[in-house]
Amino acid sequence: MKPEIKAFIFDVYGTLFDVHSVKEKCDDIFPGKGLSISQSWRNKQLNYFFLRQLMGRYENFEVVTREALRYAIAQNHEDWTAEIEDKLITAYSELALYQEVKKVLAELKNKKAIILSNGTNHMLQSVVKNAGINHFFHSILSIDDVKQYKPTAAAYNYALIQLGFQREEVLFMSSNGWDISGAKNFGFHTAWINRSNAPSEKLGLAPDSIYEDITGILEWKSQE
Repeated sequence: MKPEIKAFIFDVYGTLFDVHSVKEKCDDIFPGKGLSISQSWRNKQLNYFFLRQLMGRYENFEVVTREALRYAIAQNHEDWTAEIEDKLITAYSELALYQEVKKVLAELKNKKAIILSNGTNHMLQSVVKNAGINHFFHSILSIDDVKQYKPTAAAYNYALIQLGFQREEVLFMSSNGWDISGAKNFGFHTAWINRSNAPSEKLGLAPDSIYEDITGILEWKSQE
């Protein structure tokens, strides 16, 4: 039997939205290299915020995303311009929503659902509003308010304070294994949305549940 869950916390990038849906825009600008640039961009984006956290050189997620994009363009032997960068950063506010998301969120309408993301407030408000899902969430929380990236304990604690619940009353969802490890280490129940059929992290912090999309989390929703 699943424990009683009072709050559902969602990651955004890769969990609700397909970060690689920017590949079409990348391909428009750099024909034939859209997928390569998209993959490099995402990998370096993760790498850069981890490095900045470790070095104590915090910059917000838009800055990190811009830095990662410049690297991805250079890695693919293309020329960067400020105009190109702005176009692709704008594309991040128009990411494709995974097809099951609206239906699942509607099923949780009587539960407290919030977002906790490394994205900036502006980035999160834009992408959520453009997808038409803002009304499903009680709060949209950015770690920029505490300037501590997930998977630090401070990032998850920020969400817990805003909720006012106990850790064991929360289910945290992410498609990112490192994020699930961080949330599990903090004390949340966790559901790993393993969209890419990736191997599990080997950190001794196994998720409570693993699903191929977020539909599976509905089994954590107690009967009304």
